[in-house]
Amino acid sequence: MDKNLERLKSKYMDIEIPSDLDDVVNKALNRPRKKNRTPIKILIGLGAAAALLMIVLNTNPVLAKNLSDVPVIGNVVNVMTFVEFKVDDEKHQANIKVPSISNLKDKDLEKSLNEKYLKENKQLYQEFMQEVESLKKQGDGHIGVESGYVVKTDNEKILSIGRYVVNTVGSSSTTFKYDTIDKKKQVIVTLPILFKNQNYIETISGNIKDQMKQQMKEDKTKVYWILDAGVENPIDPFEKITANHNFYINQDNKLVISFDKYEVAPGYMGVVEFIIPTEILSGDLVGSEYIK
Repeated sequence: MDKNLERLKSKYMDIEIPSDLDDVVNKALNRPRKKNRTPIKILIGLGAAAALLMIVLNTNPVLAKNLSDVPVIGNVVNVMTFVEFKVDDEKHQANIKVPSISNLKDKDLEKSLNEKYLKENKQLYQEFMQEVESLKKQGDGHIGVESGYVVKTDNEKILSIGRYVVNTVGSSSTTFKYDTIDKKKQVIVTLPILFKNQNYIETISGNIKDQMKQQMKEDKTKVYWILDAGVENPIDPFEKITANHNFYINQDNKLVISFDKYEVAPGYMGVVEFIIPTEILSGDLVGSEYIK
């Protein structure tokens, strides 16, 4: 980052601290976006250990990326960090980044997604702070949470965004949630929308089990909790996906089914994903608009 950007960043980091979190967030959400607005970072106090970093969305992606290391998505739709909740002391660490989508033509869809992302992460932050206070009453202990987002797919048709949460209390857990957006039709793509009927549940589940067995056969370090795979007394064995299971569409237009850490395998396996061959889905798909 050059010296001019450093000075600009420092200037905005010195803005007076507001007293109310919700008021500031809501004002930023409702504030009209002006062309070429300079991104602003506001540091907000929430006690000795807590801080909130707010980034007002703008239409200058180069400057925003330099200041915030924020990915700029596509030629039309932007994904940026809107709010960042931070806690960093000797025993308690939180880094919670809230994504915000801009430039969708359907402003109601844009608003509903952004409100959902903000609500999710405000709740995550509040629960973290409550847990910190509870730990302090019991003599204190180490606790951490990290939340952020990754753009899995960005092409002319599809935008797939994954939001993750990593909790560290003793051992760590990791969860993912995905939204796949049709940029042209301005709709959220769900699994049921992709298929003619619910036969896809059995088709996909059977393929995932086959992939699990094949992976365990080829790599003895891999373990999945499924029956008839040589695993003794599997914990809550995987049987089938749900109708609205966690998924995204990758850059190759393939369906990817995702499982959280500990969901179908031991913790050391982490988050696991399975790319479903399109040829086995062809009979169930409504069309080839998304999955090819």
